[in-house]
Amino acid sequence: MIRVGGNAPARGRLEERVQQPTHRDAQATAMSVQVRTFRPEPPLFVHSSMDMPNALDSLVMEARDRLTNLGFFAAAGVAWILVAIVLTTRDPRIDTGAGYVGALLIGLAIGLTTIPIFWLTVFGRHRRIAYRGDWLRAVRRGAWVSVVVAIFVILRLVGAFQPPIALFILALVTVAEATLSVER
Repeated sequence: MIRVGGNAPARGRLEERVQQPTHRDAQATAMSVQVRTFRPEPPLFVHSSMDMPNALDSLVMEARDRLTNLGFFAAAGVAWILVAIVLTTRDPRIDTGAGYVGALLIGLAIGLTTIPIFWLTVFGRHRRIAYRGDWLRAVRRGAWVSVVVAIFVILRLVGAFQPPIALFILALVTVAEATLSVER
């Protein structure tokens, strides 16, 4: 179409306005660059263990770690049942050996309960990756907890439990564990 007189409409300017990103588009583009996926999307078809013999049964945790956690929790459950039996059937004032057996069983039960908790804490902190030595460290920390609890119960049983002694024992265990768990 030909116009007589006047300037033709500026097409280039209109197209520049349409194609030029707005402030909101720039923010959306910046956000899409910053967003990362931490876990892969689950597959639509999950192969069973029969299809692939070396396949993991979970995208996050291996079966051996899950079974080890459940095994420790089961052992802790058995230890807690033994604690309940000793505490309900024996009187430490009459039978002096029952107090020491109860202290050892309470320490064992709490230690076995904390081992998988220590491992799961480190597993979560490492972005759900199990490193070599994590189980050894968790077992060692659970053993420390077991020994400290047993000592506290025995000190209470004997009548020698005092807060300065308890703080000294906790400081010793903290320094020993910090020395042993330095990552190289």
